[in-house]
Amino acid sequence: MKIGLTLGKYSPFHKGHEKLFKIALSEVDHLIVVIYNSPETTKIPLKIRADWIRKIYPQIEVIEAWDGPTEIGDSDTIKQKHEKYLLKILKGRKISYFYTAEFYGKHVSKALDSELRKIDRSIYNISGTIIRKDPFKYRNSLNPYVYKDYILNNAFLGAPSTGKTTICKILAQKYHTQWMPEFGREYWEKNQENRRLTPDQLVEIAEGHIERENEYLYKSNRFLFTDTNALTTFMFSKYYHNSVPSELSELAVKAEKRYDLFFLCDIDIPYHNTWDRSGEANRIWFQQQIEADFKLRHIPYITLSGNIDTRQKRVSDIIDNLNKYDNLWDRIIEV
Repeated sequence: MKIGLTLGKYSPFHKGHEKLFKIALSEVDHLIVVIYNSPETTKIPLKIRADWIRKIYPQIEVIEAWDGPTEIGDSDTIKQKHEKYLLKILKGRKISYFYTAEFYGKHVSKALDSELRKIDRSIYNISGTIIRKDPFKYRNSLNPYVYKDYILNNAFLGAPSTGKTTICKILAQKYHTQWMPEFGREYWEKNQENRRLTPDQLVEIAEGHIERENEYLYKSNRFLFTDTNALTTFMFSKYYHNSVPSELSELAVKAEKRYDLFFLCDIDIPYHNTWDRSGEANRIWFQQQIEADFKLRHIPYITLSGNIDTRQKRVSDIIDNLNKYDNLWDRIIEV
């Protein structure tokens, strides 16, 4: 059985890496990828980078090198440190081919007693260093599954008629990016009967919202502004049916971690009554329930009050110069 090995930081995992993987997969029975933590190079967590590879190439074995050496160079000391570490995590497994486009190929392949398959760097056409400087500019060099993890996804929740749609549109225009319309409203208008939807239809709303939201993530630039999510659908199910389907409950739990920031649009603006809404009293009830749900789920959130200009400025003050993998809540407290 021919086993191949390659390694790196994969920060990010780009299409050049994919070309190398395809070459290796065409030549071996099994491919192992060792991916290093490398906090000195990237803020993107190792688990996220490793899962990029697992998602795109499920047939590849990925080993997360959490305690791998961080030094780079060709001194004997550095070489020996890397060689010793690789031998330890491979636990005596025989490597047939070592694939790399980097300078360390010769000494690593020798230490592993494997054949060096030196890949011409020209297949990359791009480098991780360049992409890290502006991943949004070089988005075509990234798999969509990788690119979406660079987008700061901001969820805007609140009772009906609290300005969610308005602020999402304004922010998307300001930052030249996308906003995700409320999928539930579109679905409701097409499928409601006597202003009601069945529990199964509410599940379809939550599922359809996520599917469409993923499409918007792939098209976004730095930010996505999302109008409601499965947590809202969860609240509607409780209100209209006094129960929540298990599938919808699961999607609501996933929504707790899906978004980078949660903004709660306040009810301190005039209520705009339309045929699809249930009155201002219901707006107050929904708002109280949404706030209670945030607290029950231990979801940090920022309340947006005041007129639209005040709200937009509050959001901008928080997200300007914000990196998705910064300590987001520390940043919010500073602002």
